[in-house]
Amino acid sequence: MTATALYIVPILALLILVHELGHFLAARLFGIKVLEFGIGLPPRVFGIRRGEVLYSINLIPIGGFVRVLGEESRSLDPGSLLTKSRLQRAVFFAAGAWMNVLLAVLLTTVLVAVRGEPVRRAYVAEVVPESPAAEAGWQVGDRFVEVAGQPVQSVEHLLKVTERHAGRPMPVTLLRGNQQIETVVVPRRDPPIGQGPTGIRVTEAARARVSVAQVERLSPAEAAGLQPGDELVRIGDYPIDDLGIYALSLKRYAGQTVPLVVRRGDQELVINLTVPVVRPAESHLHVGLLVKQDVLARPLPWWALPFRGVEETAQILGHMIQALGMLLRGEASLSGIAGPIGIGQLTSEILAISPEPVWVTLANLTILLSLNLAVLNLVPFPALDGGRLLFVAIEAVRRRRIAPEKEGLVHLIGFAILLAFMFVIAFVDVGRLLSGEPLIR
Repeated sequence: MTATALYIVPILALLILVHELGHFLAARLFGIKVLEFGIGLPPRVFGIRRGEVLYSINLIPIGGFVRVLGEESRSLDPGSLLTKSRLQRAVFFAAGAWMNVLLAVLLTTVLVAVRGEPVRRAYVAEVVPESPAAEAGWQVGDRFVEVAGQPVQSVEHLLKVTERHAGRPMPVTLLRGNQQIETVVVPRRDPPIGQGPTGIRVTEAARARVSVAQVERLSPAEAAGLQPGDELVRIGDYPIDDLGIYALSLKRYAGQTVPLVVRRGDQELVINLTVPVVRPAESHLHVGLLVKQDVLARPLPWWALPFRGVEETAQILGHMIQALGMLLRGEASLSGIAGPIGIGQLTSEILAISPEPVWVTLANLTILLSLNLAVLNLVPFPALDGGRLLFVAIEAVRRRRIAPEKEGLVHLIGFAILLAFMFVIAFVDVGRLLSGEPLIR
């Protein structure tokens, strides 16, 4: 892990500050008395009092809190949380998560405004043997052009059309290299777990110019004569006009020597690249190239930017909720869970391999972490915002309040469990770091 891992410190500080600011503003809106606005978890390092509010910095740098009157006591003073309606309390508890979502929308909108709207392509990344896709002749690296007569706009669009055609023939137009192929596939109604209706894994990439940023010593890329600055034009039969087809074309030619066309200055050169097979401990090919991309995007009118920011954020949020559901159902591994230390390691690894400018990579990481914080905080577990919302919902069903001391005890137990879980995760993160095991394989 390099010094770039420290980028995560201001990112996490920003996310916590925004989250707690949501609770703080909601408290002010409803006249709830704020006792303390804390960054980090106790014990307290120092604090500054402004009016009736204590602003504190605390020792454990893995969270934050807004402490309000009535949250930990039975006070019925006018500014107490206990005197507010169920709706006001629900808004107060949910405000932190919504502020994190709002931050993600804002950052996504800024990225779209600065970079424009990328032209996205969907590719076949994996084909399960004896699946409908295999029977239709689909191959790794095929790009979706049309599905059921409609141009493929995104992976989400492709999946929706496929689900609507379950059990019925669906015409699909693919692009394989420069060759357009017409196929017909019948999506399954009840596919095996993890295979999907057609039996493929799909990946998406934005149209871009792909060039060499760095060549590792003693690698296949160095042996082939590649140099930093070379623009990748074609690998075998596949024009390289985005990162998706770059990775998939290498996968298609694994274990072979393939002609690689590069543009060096004003010249186009043909280089023979020997592509190794995938190592058992890795999920991708390693030819010794660090590549970068210049995304080719179309500008959007100013009035469309907020809508695009909301749309892209909603798509990311949807994927996260699906992933959380899979995790809770035991369909996904817990091995990728990481705490602040692990996220720092992940930041370092992502920056090392990302073809994007550093600020874009960090902005995208901030968006993902902000939405992740929002989703996890709304999980109905004691001590989390979702757990407190659950108590409000139970109260609404019972039509009478739960004793504050009983609710407080439940949240205290939940907090202790969460704190223990955080320390276990930190222990795992440190062990992974000391062993040199990467998070990205």
